[in-house]
Parts: sequence; structure tokens; C-alpha cells
Amino acid sequence: MILSDPRGRSAAPRLNTRATIDELLHRAAVRRPDELALIDAPNRADSMARRLTYRQADRMVSAIAGRLRRLGLHTDAIVAIQMANTVENVLTVLGVLRAGLIPMPLPLLWRRTEMVAALSRVGATALIVSGRIGTTDHYDLAMHVAAEIFPIRYVCGFGTNAPDGLVPFDDLFTTGKLDPLPAWDEERTSEPAAHVALVTWDACADGLVPVARSHAEVIAGGLAVMLESRLAQDALLLSTLTLSSFANLAIAVMPWLLVGGTLVLHHPFDPEVYLSQLTSMDFDTVLLSGPLAAQLADNARAMGRSPNVIALWRNPERIGRALPWRDNKARMTDVLAFGEIGLIAACRGTGGKPAAIPFGIVTAPRMAKGSIAIAEIAPTATGTVALRGPMVPRAPFPPGAERSGLPYFKVSPSGFVDTGYACQGDVPAMVVTGPPPGMVGVGGYRFVLADLQDLVSRAGSQHASVAVLPDALAGHRLSGIADNPQAVQAALAKLGINPLVVGAFRERGA
Repeated sequence: MILSDPRGRSAAPRLNTRATIDELLHRAAVRRPDELALIDAPNRADSMARRLTYRQADRMVSAIAGRLRRLGLHTDAIVAIQMANTVENVLTVLGVLRAGLIPMPLPLLWRRTEMVAALSRVGATALIVSGRIGTTDHYDLAMHVAAEIFPIRYVCGFGTNAPDGLVPFDDLFTTGKLDPLPAWDEERTSEPAAHVALVTWDACADGLVPVARSHAEVIAGGLAVMLESRLAQDALLLSTLTLSSFANLAIAVMPWLLVGGTLVLHHPFDPEVYLSQLTSMDFDTVLLSGPLAAQLADNARAMGRSPNVIALWRNPERIGRALPWRDNKARMTDVLAFGEIGLIAACRGTGGKPAAIPFGIVTAPRMAKGSIAIAEIAPTATGTVALRGPMVPRAPFPPGAERSGLPYFKVSPSGFVDTGYACQGDVPAMVVTGPPPGMVGVGGYRFVLADLQDLVSRAGSQHASVAVLPDALAGHRLSGIADNPQAVQAALAKLGINPLVVGAFRERGA
């Protein structure tokens, strides 16, 4: 599926590549077949932590692709994925792509209400989940979601104790024989990188919006991070970022594939496990959320010996103060994420100060000879930041969404997309001053402020409300007010509302 003209007739620049994302893995497997590619966190609770070489990873990706094709899913079918930050998650995204399908990663905290709405909008035909994440049985959640959505034909999963009707994938790790990959029903003989490779979900003032990207656009986002951070070939990376958004994939998976390094995963953020991982290996780069990196900046032990820190700021207006390193000489690359629209990577300067990012063309690496144009930033007439470039999508999804009456991804004729983030337009460099109006960001999850009270009202209480408070790490936090908060909490959980909203009504101690 190609959503826009792949020959680049629009004003927005494009990345000139024919490579697909899963091909990058295969190339690395040919070059470094016996080197470690993926390593699980040591505290996995659902199974033994996995360590795969590139040969094994490439083989598993083909095995996942083959099983999906043999299920009878047609080319470009949407496959929703809700998994923990494990080896299987990375392999599943790549396996879905190798099968000629379109992966749609879902946020981990989405529950029945959000999942049913999203999967119905795009006509998803399959859902792949982890068996259990924390205290939540995702097998049970997925089966209930599938029961409400007619197009869902298959629920698949990694983990033990799979219920009847679920297609298990765990046996692919133990099966010695690899069946040939069935042929696609629609071969992509030209412009393979222009086809849709990823669908993620953004929240705007109108509601949830599906955002689709081609292989080339996803790769462009990864190049922006890899080149700006000066990531070394065959680098060893430690990632704390769950693969549920474009920015997380562009920061973790794409640089790993582009340099052919080793990706070590961490989930969830556990300080002791994180420190144990840091001391067990000599990492070239650690990947953290920006607020967390700011908290750890003064702690040399928490930064380890890594010369490189990549920090993701999902609230770019909060990038804030200088972060000088006390006892180590790590360089820090800030990645400013503007929802699911795009990102800007900028290495900090002297004294740990955030870089000044001028309006106009942004290259990677910035201010270096031979760099490539990776984005363009412009202030709008209404005082907000607009983006266009090789990583920014060029069309709404699904095709015809603009005629559906539902919220959709809006692109101007010039290729610019308004991010909604307020900025100072009378200065040469971009200064983000506030989030999109009416939006609340809680640890990477975005809510429409007006919808929060509507969600709470579904609990059946007329005397319940939710307040939004600032938070140093999460950006914002939710605080529920009710005559009977326990009853409201139970009612919201039963309705399948996001746990962040449910948890707002939790009992608070002293």
C-alpha cells in the first residue's frame, strides 16, 4: 500500500532508499551472523530471558512471517501488536513486515475501550500480544477485544497457558525446521520502501488519529537519531523505551538495525535491574526518557561508562536546564518528539546546554559537512511548530479517512504538518513554549482534556471528576476526586478504561 506519490513531486524532501526495514536485519545477519543481536532484560517474569544472534533473529523473523502468511492474512492487512519490551516484540514487528503485512503497535496501557475503537477504525485483522504483563492478563484482554470486532480473524500470542482459540507462537523458538515463506498475493516489485510499514496512534484535540508511515519515513527517523548521536558501527545499546510509538522505534530499533549492533532491552524501569545491566556490559549508548535522564544526570553510577546518552522528550517544552555530567564525559543527544508527527534530534553543547535548533532545514548530523536533510521546521501563522521532511507522513490513513467524518491526520499542500505545539515565532531558533491546547501528556500517553471527564462519567457517578497536575517525570499526572473513589475505580476498570485514569482514583495514603 502506497499512500502518496513515491517519486517525490511534493515540496517536502524524501529519503532516497529502496531498502525495507526487515531487509536491514537480513543485511546485518549476512554481515555478522554469529554476533549477538538482541538480549532480554534479566528480570523477565514470563519466561527465560532470551539472547539471539543475528542468524537466529533473522530466522525467527522469517518463522513469524511464515506463520502469519499461512494463516491466510492478505498483503497489507493490519496486525495490531501489544507486547512488553522483550525480544519477541522486536521480532514480531519485523516478522509482520517480512510477511507483507502492516504492524500497528499499541500502547501497553491501552485497554478494551481504546483498543476496540482503534482496531475497528483501521479494520485490523489480527492481534498479537504477550501473555501477561505485570498483573494484566493480555490473553484475556485480547480475546475480549476480538469478540467485539468482527474483522479480527486471529488472536496470536507469546507466553504460556494460551487459551483455546489463540494461535501460539512460542513454539517457533523450539521448532528446528523453518518452512518456506509463502508467496505474497501482491508482489512489490518497485518502490518497496514507499509502502506503508507502520501505523501508530496520535491524540489530537479531535480525538485519536491513525498515522501511517512508509519504510523510508521510518528509516529517516532512525537516521536522524543515529547520525546526530554519532552512533558507532556495531554499537552496544541499552534501551528502556517500549516499542509502542514512532519515536520509540526510531530511537531504539532503527539505529540498532542501521549500525548492526546489539540491542539490550529493559522493561519495566527498575533502578536495581538497570544498574545491574549497566555494570554487566560496556554499553556505547543508553536510551532513556528525557525526564529520567535529567534525574540521573548527576549520578555517574546511573549513567555507567557509556559515552552516549539519547534522551527522548515527549514534552519538548520541558527540555529545560543544562545537564552537565559530574564524573563522566557522556555526550547527550536530545530527541524532541512532536507526538507521532516527527522528531528532531540535537546533541547538547558545551556545559550540557540544550542545542539551539534554527527554523528551516535540519540536517543530520547538524552543522556537519556531508550531512543530509532530515526535516524542516517552520512557525505557523498561529504561533505553533510545523514539520515536514523525509520522516513526516504525507497522507491520512486509512485511504479516504478525510471523508469519514472521523478525526484524521491533516497534511497541508506544501507537506507541512502542524504539530500544535506553541512556539516563539519571532526568534531565529525554535523555542517550544507549550503543548497542543487541550492535551494532557502522562508519561508518554496523551489524552484529550475534554475526554477525561467523559471517561469518568461512564463510571455512573455524577460526583466524580479528574484533575490534571504537573509532574517532574511524567509531565502530568491525574488525580481523581469522588465521594466514593473505590467504586468509581472499580467501575472504570470494568469498562476497560486506561489504567492511568483508573489509577487516578486509587486510595492515597499519608
